[in-house]
Amino acid sequence: MYSERLLTHFRDPSNAGQLPAPALTVDVENPACGDRLRLSARIDDGRFAEVRFLAKGCTASIAAGSALTVWMTGKSVAEVAKMDGAAIHQAVEDKLDGLPPASRHAAALCADAVRQLLRSALNL
Repeated sequence: MYSERLLTHFRDPSNAGQLPAPALTVDVENPACGDRLRLSARIDDGRFAEVRFLAKGCTASIAAGSALTVWMTGKSVAEVAKMDGAAIHQAVEDKLDGLPPASRHAAALCADAVRQLLRSALNL
């Protein structure tokens, strides 16, 4: 059902936790299933220097949060800001070697968190 890469992110998540202020932090929730994702990032010189996550939800949501932080770290804010939600969703799925159809909400939750974080970072 799940790829080995997804299971690795679930069993041994990367960048779990929260960054202290002045890091940007957002909370998003999927009202349909109740999964929650807290995403925090420290931006230095226009790049995501550190990214952390806390997730409460299914296996896919925890793995997706982990994969998202790996994908974002080191990227420029401008590069990520150019991406729409679908592109961010796809980037997370690619990092997990795909998601089953019933678990795609996990990547959508990540895309929502990134878009919210960018609104905070860019004061939109």
